[in-house]
Amino acid sequence: MNSTFETRLADVRRRIQAACERVGRRPEDVRILAVSKTCAPDCIREAAAAGLMDFGESRVQEARQKIPLCPDALTWHLIGHLQTNKVKDAVNLFHSIQAVDSLKLLLAIEAAAEAAGRAMPVFLEVNVSGESSKFGLAPGVVPDILKAANALRRVEIRGVLTIPPLAEDPERARPFFRALREHRDRWRQETGFELRELSMGMSHDFEIAVEEGATWIRPGAVLFGKRH
Repeated sequence: MNSTFETRLADVRRRIQAACERVGRRPEDVRILAVSKTCAPDCIREAAAAGLMDFGESRVQEARQKIPLCPDALTWHLIGHLQTNKVKDAVNLFHSIQAVDSLKLLLAIEAAAEAAGRAMPVFLEVNVSGESSKFGLAPGVVPDILKAANALRRVEIRGVLTIPPLAEDPERARPFFRALREHRDRWRQETGFELRELSMGMSHDFEIAVEEGATWIRPGAVLFGKRH
């Protein structure tokens, strides 16, 4: 029997609450970023009616077509790899960019945000696992990126993001989530950046991410079903 979106969302929230209780956190400190890539506007309207406000898209072109067809009050986050030739569109479309993986991209966002006359919240994507198939900054270069960001006027680095190696057992993601949190804590001391946000955990491993300190989780399939 097919469940409704409301019941799927309620189940995710129950699981967040249980994970928080296991480690003494407050559920209200964990925000849901619904990964809506490939989802039609009707699905997003249903999700919004159920109470979700934050949606994550991976492709600028898809978001450009979709966002105007969705409710105005929603908040949109770019979570996919961003090419520098699409930065201007991304700055105009999204409320935050959650996958900045180079100083070159950070500087391009700064220039586009300056031209648009707005501040742009961003997250640095960190390749904690060191997998060559993944985008992201090596942990060792992040302090230098943060120091360079001190000179920027328009970019606001809110936090960091990571994607662990794919594994059937969600428990195998724990060391990578924990490593990102520990790196973040050290970078705070070294650079003075607050880095309040930890964006980590998707449909299959978000409970582990919550236990390890995630402030944003990025569920997709568990809310919207399998992608087509």
